[in-house]
Amino acid sequence: MSSYVGVLVSDQWLQSQFTQVELRSLKSKFISIKNQNGKVTVGDLPPLMVKLKAFSTMFTEEDIKGVLAESYPDTSDEIGFEAFLRAYLNLQGRASTKLGNAKNSSSFLKAATTTLLHTISESEKASYVAHINSYLGDDPFLKQFLPLDPATNDLFELAKDGVLLCKLINVAVAGTIDERAINTKRVLNPWERNENHTLCLNSAKAIGCTVVNIGTQDLIEGRSHLVLGLISQIIKIQLLADLNLKKTPQLVELVEDSSDVEELMGLAPEKVLLKWMNFHLKKAGYKKPVTNFSSDLKDGEAYAYLLNVLAPEHCSPATLDTKDASERAKLVLDHAEKMDCKRYLTPKDIVEGSTNLNLAFVAQIFHQRSGLTTDSKNVSFAEMMTDDVLTSREERCFRLWINSLGVATYCNNVFEDVRTGWILLEVLDKVSPGSVNWKHASKPPIKMPFRKVENCNQVVRIGKQLKFSLVNVAGNDIVQGNKKLILAFLWQLMRYNMLQLLKNLRSRSQGKEITDADILNWANNKVKSTGRTTQTESFKDKSLSSGLFFLELLSSVEPRVVNWNLVTKGESDEEKRLNATYIISVARKLGCSIFLLPEDIMEVNQKMILTLTASIMYWSLQQHVEEAESSPFSSPAPSPTSANGHSLATPEASPANSVATPEAYLANSVAALEASPANSVATLEASLTNGHIMATPEASPAPSISGEDETSSLGGEVSNLTIDDTASSVGGEVSNLANDDAAFDSTVSSQVDNEDVPVR
Repeated sequence: MSSYVGVLVSDQWLQSQFTQVELRSLKSKFISIKNQNGKVTVGDLPPLMVKLKAFSTMFTEEDIKGVLAESYPDTSDEIGFEAFLRAYLNLQGRASTKLGNAKNSSSFLKAATTTLLHTISESEKASYVAHINSYLGDDPFLKQFLPLDPATNDLFELAKDGVLLCKLINVAVAGTIDERAINTKRVLNPWERNENHTLCLNSAKAIGCTVVNIGTQDLIEGRSHLVLGLISQIIKIQLLADLNLKKTPQLVELVEDSSDVEELMGLAPEKVLLKWMNFHLKKAGYKKPVTNFSSDLKDGEAYAYLLNVLAPEHCSPATLDTKDASERAKLVLDHAEKMDCKRYLTPKDIVEGSTNLNLAFVAQIFHQRSGLTTDSKNVSFAEMMTDDVLTSREERCFRLWINSLGVATYCNNVFEDVRTGWILLEVLDKVSPGSVNWKHASKPPIKMPFRKVENCNQVVRIGKQLKFSLVNVAGNDIVQGNKKLILAFLWQLMRYNMLQLLKNLRSRSQGKEITDADILNWANNKVKSTGRTTQTESFKDKSLSSGLFFLELLSSVEPRVVNWNLVTKGESDEEKRLNATYIISVARKLGCSIFLLPEDIMEVNQKMILTLTASIMYWSLQQHVEEAESSPFSSPAPSPTSANGHSLATPEASPANSVATPEAYLANSVAALEASPANSVATLEASLTNGHIMATPEASPAPSISGEDETSSLGGEVSNLTIDDTASSVGGEVSNLANDDAAFDSTVSSQVDNEDVPVR
């Protein structure tokens, strides 16, 4: 956005070894150890570097001292940031040597984004290019650039403006992005390009992609391994979208009795696809179970049996008779082509066991011909097992939010996945670092039921320590899958994390605890400061359904972000939907990572309204933190300017011009923070990027180069503050769990947690 400034390194090769997210994280760490003279010495590095995720298990502090001594014998020598980066790479190389071989996986589930992996698969690139040409070839804007040639780097060049990635997200999950918010000129200025990529990354998180260690600058530079990794996730989400009982109730045929249905609902889409494949292979007489999309499919036999049972009219005996694996793979693809399946792979990809492309191919076969029954009895039973609309929206919200945190476990179904307690412990450890006693926790798979209860008891115990309202709630309620209590706990956790983030931003000015009323007052004062008269009485004010207040609020924190020519009066349901859809995309374009749906605004879901408002507030305050971090020992950074040179400073950046009094600005604290960002947040240790707090990599399953240590209390590259989504009032038990909400009119039913996710 307007205040975005990448971390620049004079050595181009050195800059190319890190993503912008990694550079910002490492620079934040480097700045945090500067002495009173603003200098860092060689002797200051070992205590810092030994805490970084990349080295904490590989080296002792003495080891690091020895490595540094090879290049810098005198520990009192001053060392600059670029020399620090070279020392980091040196240690990273030694760590890689210690491990033997760097991990070489770029799974379809989570794109590889560490800087140890800069290679890309040409086969995957060709397949994704074909997919893009097929689905976006008729797009009014992109058709002038398509079809792309897979033999060139046209894909990465076209991705630099962000339009392609935004459009691809809408292909995967229709309506995710309001295309009116995409900047679609043929030549974009840097601000517009950055806006598109910010919108892209926040929208990708909102459909389930994990984008830790990917920043807007990486996409603007067209870094091939990161772009391809993100595209693979988007396409995977599109191809696997129907592999659940809600979309395809016929999947109930895969289980033998009703007791297995819940297990099926909790499976990841990839696992459901494997279960479907084995279901048909068993009917076809194939003896070996397929457990992966790589080695088990290399000889092509499983494909031959699968296609023969699904499309016997195209069956050829030669497919199984041939002894050559490459020839069989070719015949398999010929058979699939007769079924009108898109070709996501070549015979060579099958023989080599390309996981991503095999998964895409099997998913395409499923879409084309699932071979499942349409038995009305089974289908109606499956439909009965799915949740109501409200519960489904809340489950979606918390699932996406959890997956945006950077925890090691990927959540596929909240109600099933939390029953072991493990994923809740991971989230709690992100939201309240150090709160979990891992020695007393059991990691899945857990065979003994009492171990699950132990995990969940610890979850409840920590919740009570955080002052959640958990009257008569026990760990066994979570183990048993009590949906209302699970949703209530998650909301309390999410809300707690949101308020903690705001509190941390203003803690440097020693402000009091932040409340819902503070957030409401801030929003009203921001809108008032621009001369507008719209105000809201509470987060359940029905007038909010028009969306006009939020558009005015967004415009007040960044005047250029709202195109008022696209805004309706918000009187009819259709006008309200148009405004709500536009609000969500504009907020994401600004830098808010949010998961709410248009319905949440239209229905004035007070929990989602609260989190949306808090997310905008967090982004606004965070701009000053970023400015302070980039110049921690100097006076406050100047206001950002737009492309034409006009000031983009928001009123809080210039308190003298602000209409609101300091008292109105959150009991002096926020005003103090905004008026003097350099003094108040110079020591903030969290690495902040484009409205996002960077996740601490130790919580992430993939090795992270950003290497943040476990002491960072603000982890999460995703804007942690933006936990909104589809959570709405849970009613009954949930309102009984309502916690500490006297500060604002509408009692919010419970409270929740949040953070950010990595990519495998």
